[in-house]
Amino acid sequence: MYNLKVESNFSSAHNLRGYKGKCEELHGHNWKIEAIAESQTLDKIGMVMDFKFIKNELNKILEKLDHKYLNNLKPFDKTNPTSENIARFIYETLKRKVAGLKSITVWENPTSSATYYE
Repeated sequence: MYNLKVESNFSSAHNLRGYKGKCEELHGHNWKIEAIAESQTLDKIGMVMDFKFIKNELNKILEKLDHKYLNNLKPFDKTNPTSENIARFIYETLKRKVAGLKSITVWENPTSSATYYE
């Protein structure tokens, strides 16, 4: 089994609706995103897929989130923009383009992350 991992990042603001604590207030993060794809086989040149392809597709999604107030964007206008929900949103969007997508991990700071996979 082969796993490929690419990392990217974006910056945005959000607040958590219904949360009792600091995070209910408007605040921002420099999010780090890890995308992992897996495959049991390699192509004819010995690759699962080009890292550049995965990163380009991931960055297309992150571009729409970068320097935005997430609570104003779909689906986060209805769904709380938690790390967990951001991971699921990116996963569900990216899996349409990246065959073998295994998981998305969203880091909101260097010590706290959420991972979504099916």
